[in-house]
Amino acid sequence: MASRLALKYGLVSEEDRLANSSDALVVTEPTTGSKARTKGSLYLIVCSRTIGGRTRDACRLVADTIQRDYYYDESAGIAIVLEKAIRSANKRLRSSREGSGLAAYSVGIALAVVRNNELYVATCGDADAYLIRSARLLMPESQSGVGLPAADSLHVNVWRGEFAVGDSLVLASRNLVEVVGTEELKNAVVTLHPQSAAEHLHHLFVAAAGEGSDAVLAMEATEVSLSRVEHKLVPVAPAEPLAGAPEKSPIPLADQVAGAAYAVREGAHNVRLAIRDGISGAVNRVLDVMPRRRTGYRRMRTASSQRESQGRATLAVLALIGVVAVLGVLIWYLGPFRAETPIEQGSQGQEALSEATDKANQVFGSADLIHTDPEQAATLLQDAWDSLERARGEVDQQAWDTVHGEVATGLDELYSTVPVSGTQFYAAPAGEDISGLVLGPDDAAYAIVGSGVVRVDPDTGTVATIIESGAGTGQGIGQPRLLARGGPDLLVVDERGSLWRWRPSGTLGQVRVAGDQTWGPDVVDIETFVINPDQGLYRIYVPYPAQSQVLRYEPTADGGGFSAPAPYFVASDEPVATFRQLLIDGDVYAVTNPDLLQYFNGRQTGYTLDPAPDNANLRPGHAYELIAATGTRGVGRLYVWDKEWSRILVYDKADGTYDGQFVAADGTPPLTDLRGMYLIDRGQAQSPILIWARPEGLYRVELSKPVAPIGSPAPSGAASPAPSAPPTVAPTLRPTVRPSGSPAPSASPTERPRRTPRAAAPTPTP
Repeated sequence: MASRLALKYGLVSEEDRLANSSDALVVTEPTTGSKARTKGSLYLIVCSRTIGGRTRDACRLVADTIQRDYYYDESAGIAIVLEKAIRSANKRLRSSREGSGLAAYSVGIALAVVRNNELYVATCGDADAYLIRSARLLMPESQSGVGLPAADSLHVNVWRGEFAVGDSLVLASRNLVEVVGTEELKNAVVTLHPQSAAEHLHHLFVAAAGEGSDAVLAMEATEVSLSRVEHKLVPVAPAEPLAGAPEKSPIPLADQVAGAAYAVREGAHNVRLAIRDGISGAVNRVLDVMPRRRTGYRRMRTASSQRESQGRATLAVLALIGVVAVLGVLIWYLGPFRAETPIEQGSQGQEALSEATDKANQVFGSADLIHTDPEQAATLLQDAWDSLERARGEVDQQAWDTVHGEVATGLDELYSTVPVSGTQFYAAPAGEDISGLVLGPDDAAYAIVGSGVVRVDPDTGTVATIIESGAGTGQGIGQPRLLARGGPDLLVVDERGSLWRWRPSGTLGQVRVAGDQTWGPDVVDIETFVINPDQGLYRIYVPYPAQSQVLRYEPTADGGGFSAPAPYFVASDEPVATFRQLLIDGDVYAVTNPDLLQYFNGRQTGYTLDPAPDNANLRPGHAYELIAATGTRGVGRLYVWDKEWSRILVYDKADGTYDGQFVAADGTPPLTDLRGMYLIDRGQAQSPILIWARPEGLYRVELSKPVAPIGSPAPSGAASPAPSAPPTVAPTLRPTVRPSGSPAPSASPTERPRRTPRAAAPTPTP
């Protein structure tokens, strides 16, 4: 008996695919023996994430070109011919009307050729091939090339292997695989027919709100047995023996049982009617014997009786008013609801102050709980803070300030609050304010000052004006409004919404941006993400409140402009109007007030930042405005400027846990009214440097933890050196906490106390 290898394939038909999908699928199985033996069967998908425009025509052009050139070219083997066919499609796409304005590398290709037991696979761009063998998901051992359109030197790796009985192959768009997942892909192909598997994967993609590219093509190798077909003998049916006889069931006693069942049903129906009629009659008889109310007749009342009734009602009202007045006088006289007397208030305030003093002495005493038992110290100081809030305004102000300063200093130390002293390295000219700041392509600081853009070297302080309003071709650049760094370029958005590009070589030019969107004043930020460092290509992300979307612009193939934007968000109800700033490192972070949102693949994740530990006492609430980061995606730390308390909060990027905070030390440049900030990431060995802009100048500071002091901090808030025995406050003192001759507290009532360096080793910087 002979056997041969047969292929089953499945794909989603054109009418069942998404309306915004631009993908093209081609299956060619030659019917002539010569083509089947030399070329085999071709299975091809061409996909693109870009939605709209001429992308659909471009994908169809690439698919038709590859199919035609592969079967026409007989000059070499399959691997070489496939590479030549893809290069030919690339050249034709770049020179055609369909490829005009198409973003570089935006078209992906996945193809497979099966000839007898030989399998050839090639992938380019956002398309993948998966080989399922023995219920294991494998990927051909070849490096995926870049997508189309690409340079003329495009190189395609073609993988060659064996395709045996029981093996399956899936060609799919990477956009579909990212939404559905490889595990679902493997399970569907292993357990279902190829056609059912393709339809199942597409249904999962649609159910997960997938948009755009959705191409999927599944194949399975089976063994077909060729055997001789013979006709089987069919018995002749005998004549009907019971023709014309009365209708009866062939089952013995079946007619008798059916008749008995019918009789039982009729009897039950009659019994039910009898019971219903009996109950209804009994209820009617009971209602008949119940007593009935007699008909009431209207009585006539005389005028004298009416006057008597009115007089009695008036007396009742007056009596009620008198009772209420007497009760009110008694309540006021006895005083259970009156405000406490000043003596009682002072007594309660002194008790609360004494409680706070006792707890502070326990923390700062000889035990030094801040360094020996931080958890117990935190509990005691938080309770002391609550007691001080109860005593506010009811005790001697100097005594309250002293204990308050001690408690606040201890809490700052426990909460890893570090005071920093920044230095100014640039001052804006008189009458001009700084309105924007960004790290430039040459690692210098670039700021919008007045109506121009200046370049400042943070190390040397060298200043140069690189852009002025009116510079450039045509009408020239308008008043600069936004800055961003894109690979080797400095991007500037002017007040007219035009995009300009400046390079360190000194060239300034306007950038072509396709689409009819206008970047008006409601666009508060633009960010970039580098996709090809060698060629300096990058995407642009623009928060666009008019459409509740972040618009993603892809670079054109020549790098001279950007194609029409595609929406980044899958949903259309994201709070884009509340965005203050974007940060992109593979994930997309959006700063809003009061939250920081994280997005991946167009969807919002469950990522949140822990509230700062001083949210319950020292610094309640927050207002996020600016963000910077170190490390790469998922690694490093986030630095968030809190406008409410003029501080920099530090969080672990991986899980959003609190890692500390920085505040400005007394007498140093404050962290208020920031117009922009960025970090100079110096790796794990050194602390990052923060560069920030205020209206009057640019500042820098190293964000490192200070060296821990020797010894325990004294409970006193005075700035003088600690005495040999730290003064404590006796818990029995009521009116005042310290004698009048004690040193004054270190912070006034209107100032927030600063952190004392903790004795533990400093936390390593990212």
